[in-house]
Amino acid sequence: MTEQPIGVDIKILDKDYRIACPAEEQNELLASARFLDSRMREIRQTGRVIGTDRIAVLAALNIVHELLQVQNGQPGLDSDLARRLARLEERIGEALSAEAGLDSSPERV
Repeated sequence: MTEQPIGVDIKILDKDYRIACPAEEQNELLASARFLDSRMREIRQTGRVIGTDRIAVLAALNIVHELLQVQNGQPGLDSDLARRLARLEERIGEALSAEAGLDSSPERV
């Protein structure tokens, strides 16, 4: 029997999000959110990119570029890790997409 996902509250660029994930992935989700928040803040601080959507896209491109470099350097990258990264990227994208149509209350993905 599979466990029900739990709701995890994260904050990225001062916005609250509620993300559903398996309990055993909670720590990884929190670490990913901290990493993404840090990267997005770095981009925002340059002052060259304006708008949360643009900052998110630029951060995602940078992170994916780094991931591809690691994959190219390590052809046997664990497929489970790659699958989890793709799932996490999808969740983050959905949460950011939902942000456009909602007020500043926490979103549920």
